[in-house]
Amino acid sequence: MLSRAGKLDRLPDPPPAAGPADAEPAATSRPRSRVGIRALVAAGVAVALAVTAVVAFRWGAAESGAPAVVSPSPSPSDDGTLTVAEVYQVLLPSVVSIRTNGAGREPSAASGTGVLANADGTILTALHVVKGAAKIEITYADGSSTPAKIAAADPATDIAALTPEKLPEVLVPAVLGGVPGIGEQVVAIGDQLGLTGSATTGVVSGLERSVTVADVGKLGGLIQFDAAVNPGSSGGPLVNMRGETVGIVVALANPTEAGTFIGIGFAVPIVTAAAGGGPPPPL
Repeated sequence: MLSRAGKLDRLPDPPPAAGPADAEPAATSRPRSRVGIRALVAAGVAVALAVTAVVAFRWGAAESGAPAVVSPSPSPSDDGTLTVAEVYQVLLPSVVSIRTNGAGREPSAASGTGVLANADGTILTALHVVKGAAKIEITYADGSSTPAKIAAADPATDIAALTPEKLPEVLVPAVLGGVPGIGEQVVAIGDQLGLTGSATTGVVSGLERSVTVADVGKLGGLIQFDAAVNPGSSGGPLVNMRGETVGIVVALANPTEAGTFIGIGFAVPIVTAAAGGGPPPPL
């Protein structure tokens, strides 16, 4: 069993997704504690799930033609909830794919996920997905791509805010929710193993978890959940059944060096993610 302060390892890189921008994932496995907790970063393409922060993040996107801003309009059932398929359709326009290239003679490539947080086009993701990147490129749900820069970062929560150079023609910011309850159903959306827009579902297994992630540090106040996540899921949104983003996926636990999902994932609550931020970290 993972203790409240279990040790986390960064997830090993997933196999590279098809495409010229992908690179061979680097082997990063090394001896860890029995139950390793790994950050969900995919080398060859760093994967991060960004979450929306309408109030806390005020950084505007670079100048571009003003996009049409659309609010998600789900049709909930009598009890106010949506099906998994409806949650996916509501969130997908707000989710972005993130690819990075490092600096140096042999720059490494990685991939992750992010989420549009407000009408300015601010993107929330996991800091470990973009930290140290010489180049960051995001791809919107409509297929268009644009460079992005780190606007703010909070190492204490492993959260970063990105400012895209251009916005999509139709901008759909995610709707933010509160802290979910234990046993509440949730959906995780992200580029697992380079598979864009993958959706999985599960329940919230615990709250206020505290773990130490390799190459990231100690993170507290996390949401524990059992929706499947894998390398490439980092930065992706954890969503409740009302279509509201409640967290940003950052890590998973595994007692082996495999770095694959065994039913224990972790996310930073969106309330914490939206309040995080600060000056961009040194690249």
